[in-house]
Amino acid sequence: MFTGIVQSMGKVVSVERRDGVLRVRLEAHGWNAAARRGDSIAVDGVCLTLIDDAATDLNFDVVEQTLSLTTLGALRAGDQVHLEAAVTAATPLGGHLVQGHVDGVGSVLQAERAADSARLRIGVPASIASTLVPQGSVCVSGVSLTVAACGEQDNTAWFEVALIPETIGRTWLGALQRGARVNIEADYLAKLVARMVDRALANRQR
Repeated sequence: MFTGIVQSMGKVVSVERRDGVLRVRLEAHGWNAAARRGDSIAVDGVCLTLIDDAATDLNFDVVEQTLSLTTLGALRAGDQVHLEAAVTAATPLGGHLVQGHVDGVGSVLQAERAADSARLRIGVPASIASTLVPQGSVCVSGVSLTVAACGEQDNTAWFEVALIPETIGRTWLGALQRGARVNIEADYLAKLVARMVDRALANRQR
C-alpha cells in the first residue's frame, strides 16, 4: 500500500528483456528508503518487487501483464520515474490510499502552464471515468492528486488536475505535453462503491 506522495525521483539506467520479463534498473542516489530484496516499491505508480538488496541501484522484473496495463514498457535509459516505498504503520498518510495496481493508461489532452502552477486534462477509458468525481482522489503515475473537473470531449472521457508548485518541483508532471501517456489508478473506495452498485443493478434485473 502507498499514499501517492513521491519520495524521490529515480533515473532509468537500463532496460532489457530477460526470459519473458523486462528487467528495469534504476538509479536512486539520495533516497533513504533502505530498500531490501522483496520490498514493494511504487515506480511511476506501479507496485513492483525489488529483486535484490539495494545500495544505490534498484532492480525490478516487470511481467507482460503489468506491461500491458501501464507505461513501463516505454521506459528508456535516462528517463525519470517517481519512487515511493510502501507505507508502514508509522507512515503519515499525506495523500490517499494507493495500491499500486494501475487501472489503465491515460493520455494528456491539454497541458496549461502558468507562472507557478499547471493544469492537465487527461483522457481516460470509460471504465476509469466512472470512478472519478470532482474533489475526489486519483493517482497519476504515482502522484496523489485531487480531481478538479470531469467531462467528455469528442467521445473521450477526461478529468482535470491542478498542479501546485510543490508538485511541479518534486515530480515530472509539470513537464507533460499533449499526447503524453500516464498511469492512472482510481481511488480504491470509489472502485468498491462502483462495483457494489453494478452488482446491485445486475441483481435487480434478474
